Amino acid sequence: MKYLIVGLGNPGKQYDGTRHNIGFAAVDRLADKYRLTLRKSLQMKGVLAEGNVANAPCLILKPLTYMNLSGESVAVVMRYYNVDLAHLLVIVDDVAIPLGQTRLRIHSGPGGHNGLKSIEEVLKTDEYARLRLGVGDRSNGDLESHVLGRFSEDERAFIPALLERAVTTVELLIEQGLTRAMDFANAKGPGPSTPSIGM
Repeated sequence: MKYLIVGLGNPGKQYDGTRHNIGFAAVDRLADKYRLTLRKSLQMKGVLAEGNVANAPCLILKPLTYMNLSGESVAVVMRYYNVDLAHLLVIVDDVAIPLGQTRLRIHSGPGGHNGLKSIEEVLKTDEYARLRLGVGDRSNGDLESHVLGRFSEDERAFIPALLERAVTTVELLIEQGLTRAMDFANAKGPGPSTPSIGM
């Protein structure tokens, strides 16, 4: 059975490199590693690649519906390819996790993330894996400005390792299962030693 790996973000050049688009960046890195080509599909409401990841058939999806409607694209792809809920992984940004850290959970709720809210509303369940990538807490200003802002020069130094951590988590999920992937993703990773502030 196919796995579906979804990276959440907003389409458009103006959103490239923003914190909210780290999910897009993660699946771009995954596709690059496995030489899979992401192609725009109007039918799937997103950009989609199909091929083997970690020796298993896999779909990689970037919804083009904008964050608040991400569930529409995810649901279409799952229905068309008959993807089982246990083989769905959604990769998102999280401002409540320190930069560079990751968290892999199921049944954890959207946590205020509009993309996850949309997916849960459409699928009518939270029984799927979601990998949260820490993008750092806002020190000042509003949440929207923070997540739609770009990483500072110092922060950008941690992004390559964060994306590699996401790719490794996907590979472990496919090859060794959810428990092993959670052990890796939920362990402390590289990143600045800044405290986490809840949303």
